[in-house]
Amino acid sequence: MEDKIQGMVIPEHVAIILDGNGRWAKKRGLPRSLGHKEGCVTVEKTVEDAARLGIKYLTVYGFSTENWKRSSDEVGALMQLFRYYMVRLLKVAKSNNVRVKMIGDRERFDQDIVEGLNKLERETKDNTGLTFVIAVNYGGRDEIVRAAKKAMKDVRDGKILPEDMDEKLFQSYLDTAEVPDPDLLIRTSGELRLSNYLLWQLAYTELYVTDCYWPDFNMEEMKKAIAAYNNRERRFGGVK
Repeated sequence: MEDKIQGMVIPEHVAIILDGNGRWAKKRGLPRSLGHKEGCVTVEKTVEDAARLGIKYLTVYGFSTENWKRSSDEVGALMQLFRYYMVRLLKVAKSNNVRVKMIGDRERFDQDIVEGLNKLERETKDNTGLTFVIAVNYGGRDEIVRAAKKAMKDVRDGKILPEDMDEKLFQSYLDTAEVPDPDLLIRTSGELRLSNYLLWQLAYTELYVTDCYWPDFNMEEMKKAIAAYNNRERRFGGVK
């Protein structure tokens, strides 16, 4: 696969649904929390791999608005992982010239997690390499609703008129306003659904599903996804 990646078009923006941590752990007779921990290690490696490949934007689904429905033990373990890996991610980002951006509604997290997320963004904002976008307490529908509320407030305050609204203006109210739409979406573990992820942004994204669980994802799997992407004809609703 190393030879095959040469000369291929590298997608500018890759989005990933990190699925299968729990099943990876169950398959090995381990608690789900260890699957999530191993998944965090894979995130670190994937950030480094994406930077080496020349991908400009990498967005991962870290924690959804629906994940709060999981058991209190699992949610608590995930929060502890956030605390630990935010520190590690800052080191990875600095050593790889990576800029970190968070999307989602972070207000529900404990204050120390919010401060950690803010620190990640603040201390990497001037990095010029890969932009690593992490979706935390994120849901595509929630993002669209929050964007609509912000737009309605601006109408009420006289900043815009209802007739001003078009796709470009609405997109400016989204969490991803400064980020181009994904070219390629990768979902691990073989599930065939979007799971409320980037619903606006994925309108014309190429989809790639692999059966491997997220902790097993590596550079080889990334290259397979990019090879599949290169075999697609992107028409964006038109005809070639």
